[in-house]
Amino acid sequence: MRFSGVRRSVLGGVRGGLFLSFLAPFVFLTLSVCSLARAQVLTDRADWKESDVPPPPAFDTGKLLTFEVTRSSPLVYGVDPGSFSISKTDGIVRYVVVATTPAGAKNVIYEGLRCATGEVRTYARAAPDGSWVPVANSEWKSVYDISLPRHSLRFAKAAACQSAAPVSSVRELERRLRNPSAE
Repeated sequence: MRFSGVRRSVLGGVRGGLFLSFLAPFVFLTLSVCSLARAQVLTDRADWKESDVPPPPAFDTGKLLTFEVTRSSPLVYGVDPGSFSISKTDGIVRYVVVATTPAGAKNVIYEGLRCATGEVRTYARAAPDGSWVPVANSEWKSVYDISLPRHSLRFAKAAACQSAAPVSSVRELERRLRNPSAE
């Protein structure tokens, strides 16, 4: 019965069992506090208000920084670094994203990303002539909403957000897109 001796020493014997039973409530409490803190960060502050949305910026599809959304998607997604802005008053990261099909057709969208709540809002879409068409009744939607394209979630994780806050600067956002393996 050597195995029972090994098992007993691995589990720490009687004293180890007491130690684990003493430690378990602290581990549970720590995990509960961490979950509560995360939930509080991802909830909306009652006094939060979006600042006036700047008009859609000019964009250059020749300067796009591309990023992978899913391996199975035929679309290539890119963002124009010249369109990046990070609002210090409301914490919104705004940008122009371009989805390009294998045939070369482009869908150009002006979006805002709210890292604090994991939400995205589409402000406008570019018409074929390059003019902007505002999106009627635009609302904040979860980046985890399965009915939405996944590019906003991927952009948030890859570059725009650090935990529940926007990155510190436009320069940092661009650096993270250019060097994704540095993270």
